[in-house]
Amino acid sequence: MIALYLLINTILDLFFWVLILSAILSWLVAFNVVNTRNRAVYLIGDFLYRITEPVLRPIRRVLPNMGGLDLSPIVVLLAISFIQNLMAQYWPRF
Repeated sequence: MIALYLLINTILDLFFWVLILSAILSWLVAFNVVNTRNRAVYLIGDFLYRITEPVLRPIRRVLPNMGGLDLSPIVVLLAISFIQNLMAQYWPRF
C-alpha cells in the first residue's frame, strides 16, 4: 500500500511541475521572449499543451472569463495540493 501511495504522490508531484513549466512557457511565448518557430521550443510547448490541456479544459469551461487571465492552472495546483494533503492524512499506515 505504501508503494501505491508513493507512486500516486510522485505522479501528482510531476504533474504539479509540468503545470508550472507550461504556465512559464506560455508567459515567455506571450511576451516574445522565446519564439515558437524554434523547433525545440515548439516541441516542448506542444508536449506541455498535450499533457495539461485535458485537465485544464473542463476547469476553463466552469470558471468565468477573467479577460485574458487564465486561472485554471492555479485551480489545478490547489487541487493537487489538496489531494496530496488528504492522502497524507488518511492513507493507512502499516
